[in-house]
Amino acid sequence: MNFSIIVPVYNRPDELYELLESLSQQTYTKFEIIVVEDGSTNKSDKVVQRFENQLDIKYFFKQNEGPALTRNMGMERAEYDYFVFFDSDCIIPENYFENVYNYLKTNQIDAYGGADKAHKNFSNIQKAISYSMTSFFTTGGIRGGTKSMEKFRARSFNMGFSRQVYERTKGFANMRFGEDVDLSLRIEEANFKTALIAPAFVYHKRRTNFRQFFKQVFNSGIARINLFYRHPKSLKLVHLLPAFFVLGIFIIVLLSILYIEFLVLPFAFILLIFFDSLRQEKSLEVAALSVVAAFVQLVAYGSGFLSAVWKRIILKKDEFKAFEKNFYK
Repeated sequence: MNFSIIVPVYNRPDELYELLESLSQQTYTKFEIIVVEDGSTNKSDKVVQRFENQLDIKYFFKQNEGPALTRNMGMERAEYDYFVFFDSDCIIPENYFENVYNYLKTNQIDAYGGADKAHKNFSNIQKAISYSMTSFFTTGGIRGGTKSMEKFRARSFNMGFSRQVYERTKGFANMRFGEDVDLSLRIEEANFKTALIAPAFVYHKRRTNFRQFFKQVFNSGIARINLFYRHPKSLKLVHLLPAFFVLGIFIIVLLSILYIEFLVLPFAFILLIFFDSLRQEKSLEVAALSVVAAFVQLVAYGSGFLSAVWKRIILKKDEFKAFEKNFYK
C-alpha cells in the first residue's frame, strides 16, 4: 500500500523542516509527500528542496485560502489512493506508517484518525497545552483518549482516508475552523467505516503561548455551533461543558463575595488538574502551567461557544469566526 501525505503550510518553514525530517526516518517508506504552500510570505520551498534527494516530495504554491482548500488542492495532485494529512507543526514517530499499514492490512476501513502527544523536546507551555487538549478532565477524552465521553472523530492534524472517500465527499468544506470535524461527520453519514488507530499518534506542537492558544480555542467554540447547523445531531453534552464552566465560574466568583466557601469548587478543580498533569508529565512546572492551560482552554472554548449561541441561534446571523486575520501571530 502506498500513501499520499498532504501537508498544508503557512509561514512555518522551520516547523515543516522538523516534520519532513521525521518523515525521512520512517520504517515504512511507500509514500509521497505533497506540500501545498497557502500563500505564505515566509515560504518553505527551500526547505522542501533540502529533502528532494531523501523523499518523494512535491511542492505547490497557491494564493491564501485557508487550510481546507489547500488540503483539497493536495488531494487533486495526489498519485496514490490513500491520503494522509498532517499539520506542518507535527513530528511523526518513526513507526507511524508501519503501524498504519499493519492495521489497514488486517482491517477493512475507509478512514482513520490518530491521537496526539507532547514530545519530550517541546517547551513546558507546549506540554501543558498538549495536556489540556488531550486530558479527560478538560476535553472528555474525545481526541483519542482511552476514556471518552463521545465517539472519536479524526482531526486534520492526523487523519487518513481512501480516494473513494474523497470522491464521494469532495473533501474539506471551505470552513476556517471545524472543517476536519465536518468532514469526519460527512464520512460517517456516507456510511464509510472509520476507526481510531491508537499506535498511530503524532507529536503536535499546537500553539506556543497562551494568547495564541486562547484564539485557537475560542474559534473552536464558535465552530461547534457552526457544525451544529450543518450537522444538528453532532452537538453532544461534552460540547456544552465548557460553556457551563464559564457560567459556573462567573456565578461562583459572585457568590464568593458573600460566601468564600464557594471557592472550594474551583480550588478542587485546580488540584485535580495539577496532580493529574504531575502524574503524567513528572514536572512541577508543567503541572502548574497545565492549570493555566486548562482554564484558558475552557474559558476560551466556552466563551466562543456562548458567543456563537448568541449570534447564530438568538440573533440568527450567518456562519462567522473570530481572530481570522491574526490567528497565527
